Amino acid sequence: MQYFAGIDIGSTAIKIAIIDEDKNLVGQKISASGSMFYKYAQEALAELLNSLGIKDDELVYIVATGYGRKLFKEANEKISEITANAIGARAAAKGECDIKTIINIGGQDSKAISLDNEGNVINFAMNDRCAAGTGKFLDVVAMNLEIGVDELGKYHFMSKGTPLSINSTCAVFAESEIIGLLGNNHSIEDIVAGVHYSIAKRIIKLVKRVGIKEAIYFDGGPALNEGLVNAIENELSKEIYIPKHPQITTAFGAAILASESYSYLQNS
Repeated sequence: MQYFAGIDIGSTAIKIAIIDEDKNLVGQKISASGSMFYKYAQEALAELLNSLGIKDDELVYIVATGYGRKLFKEANEKISEITANAIGARAAAKGECDIKTIINIGGQDSKAISLDNEGNVINFAMNDRCAAGTGKFLDVVAMNLEIGVDELGKYHFMSKGTPLSINSTCAVFAESEIIGLLGNNHSIEDIVAGVHYSIAKRIIKLVKRVGIKEAIYFDGGPALNEGLVNAIENELSKEIYIPKHPQITTAFGAAILASESYSYLQNS
């Protein structure tokens, strides 16, 4: 059996997907990027292969993507995360819906991608200037509210009133704004809902730049936050599709491309 790997080296996390000859996902791993992208990516891949019982010579092609893709020397190929995300999204949603728009919220940036009927990228927009609409901002919010980031969704649905307005577009000022709301005795639930709607509004502006076409796919770690999903759906007035493994969509797409590139080389 031959296997193919996609490695998405992001600014905050390394995501790895392994697929078999039939493009089935057989394993995945998510670990912190840390300060040494290459070393940690190497270690994460070795650990994943070992846990799956896959020998080094059975892994025949590797495609790296993401922020640190150029640092992974063992990669047979390196591609843009936009391309990998589109391939992974289409494959993850195959048989369930025909993806036309992708929303990706990462640790340090957020993206909106528009696809044509064949799944080709026709437009994209990115916000990497400020962390106020990213996963890192949600981490900071949770820390200031002294709750776990995985609890944000639960608190969102406990909010009873109108979501509080978080107006600052800068993560630093937004953090100060949240601390001020706490000082004015606003509940954690209402603050969390306000944060989610604040992020949702920023994401909608980004998506409108590329055009909103259904079906809409949402991936990245924050897609696991049901409160944020709820806020984005309410702002869009549309249902969005969440994959089973939203954090590894881009790595999955890179693995699929690895399989296709290897097949092309063998047959050319």
